[in-house]
Amino acid sequence: MKTFARLVNALDSTNKTNQKLEAIDRFLTEANAKDKLWLLALFTGKRPKRNINSTLMKQWAMEVSGIPEWLFLECYSSVGDLSETIALILPVPTHTIERPLYEWMDLIIALHDKSETEKKDFVLRAWSGLSITERFIFNKLLGGSFRLGISSKSLINALAKHYDLDANSVTHSVMGDWKMEEVTFEGLVRGNYTDTQLSKPYPFCLAYALEKEAEELGVLEDWQVEYKWDGIRGQFIKRNGEIFIWSRGEELITDQFPEIRDTLVQWAGDFVIDGEILVVKDNTVLNFSELQKRLNRKTVSKKMMEELPIGVFVYDLIEWQGEDWREKTLQYRRAKLEESLRQNPSPYIRLSEIVSVKEWEALKAVREHARAINSEGLMLKHKQSPYHTGRKKGDWWKWKIDPLTIDAVLIYAQKGSGRRSAYYTDYTFAVKNGEQLVTIAKAYSGLTDKEIQEVSRFVRQHAIEKFGPVRTVKPELVFELAFEGIGFSSRHKSGVALRFPRILRWRKDKTVAEIDDIEEVKKLIR
Repeated sequence: MKTFARLVNALDSTNKTNQKLEAIDRFLTEANAKDKLWLLALFTGKRPKRNINSTLMKQWAMEVSGIPEWLFLECYSSVGDLSETIALILPVPTHTIERPLYEWMDLIIALHDKSETEKKDFVLRAWSGLSITERFIFNKLLGGSFRLGISSKSLINALAKHYDLDANSVTHSVMGDWKMEEVTFEGLVRGNYTDTQLSKPYPFCLAYALEKEAEELGVLEDWQVEYKWDGIRGQFIKRNGEIFIWSRGEELITDQFPEIRDTLVQWAGDFVIDGEILVVKDNTVLNFSELQKRLNRKTVSKKMMEELPIGVFVYDLIEWQGEDWREKTLQYRRAKLEESLRQNPSPYIRLSEIVSVKEWEALKAVREHARAINSEGLMLKHKQSPYHTGRKKGDWWKWKIDPLTIDAVLIYAQKGSGRRSAYYTDYTFAVKNGEQLVTIAKAYSGLTDKEIQEVSRFVRQHAIEKFGPVRTVKPELVFELAFEGIGFSSRHKSGVALRFPRILRWRKDKTVAEIDDIEEVKKLIR
């Protein structure tokens, strides 16, 4: 447990990806195989059912610590997490229990058939022999609500690097359907229980931002024009009757979209299709914030599928009947894709619309009105282009609409990393809500080195409070923020979240009285 506790503490103590990867690498070096298998089980949702409810744990903690309920509730209100509150209020341990993670998990699972008295005795003995961090983890494991402070992509990358394996193959194996009692850690990571080549995606073909006048691209008829959508770019793979959905972020997300999986399995033939996952309701594409509600769920309820119906706009066909089609022309690939859609009509999967106009000026007008349908702009793809690996200038361009902007005031600042570790470069901004300020976005880019130095001096001179590395600053510096989209969200006190926010310019000509009001900002949401 100590090795696992060090890992959890390290992951929770930093927001730097490299430090998280180093912590996982240390764990993989130090831990035994059974503990490493439990790491993957906990991460992929294979947790034991809760055998002790939180009410009993709370009662036992108050009894052992000798504090009244009102004081416990005050502590809970301050800490914000029940497992952590219990870990903090308990008396100091009377001894040390040296037991690996897998043994703890076996004991926790065995509680299912125990009486309440036996359960209480087990928990109290565990609490008396564990450190605060170990107690916290133990409590989380008991409650079945354990979460690791790292993304699935980062964990997969750490595993792939440590064992010198292909990351996509590790993803397919680890994120698949496996049972603890039927696998070993080494065999699981190395793909011994599944055909990892079956699900392997292709590198995505990416576009460059259009950096010249559209007319300079030549004859408009040579270009396929589509709307650019703000969803999840994905590859939809069917091979040997199995369906795999990969995000552009190299995450296997098949089970998050069961309606798409179940639709594609009915299609004839084997294929790999490139497309965009969106929430489409009443033939209207909704904001990305609505799609976020569907992400990273172990199970998707029927109610959620009805309230947030998924639609896939398919762009390209890059493999057909086992043959790699990436070197064929876009025009050829599109024709076959259209044929497949005609043969397999579906309410969930539709062709990406081709914008048909004859002149560049008319296309400019279409682009200007793209935001009205929640599109980010246009994609321009040469009809004779292959499906490139990564970015290659000349064949695919993204022609995005101008970003939205608001004026906000800096209220929190934190030092950066690397060469910027001596300066405050990570900023949190707020807008007005009546007489108060409410946070609306974080931004890390957009200022020159000289401006960063100037802001850092201001932060050092006008810091009001310290919260670890974060400084609360006097709300005086106003900045214009640019962003691609906006939607309702509970992540910020403002109730909205900005998509890809960045600093456009420092508005030294404005005071905090002139920043935007949240009610006006909300009017930007469509």
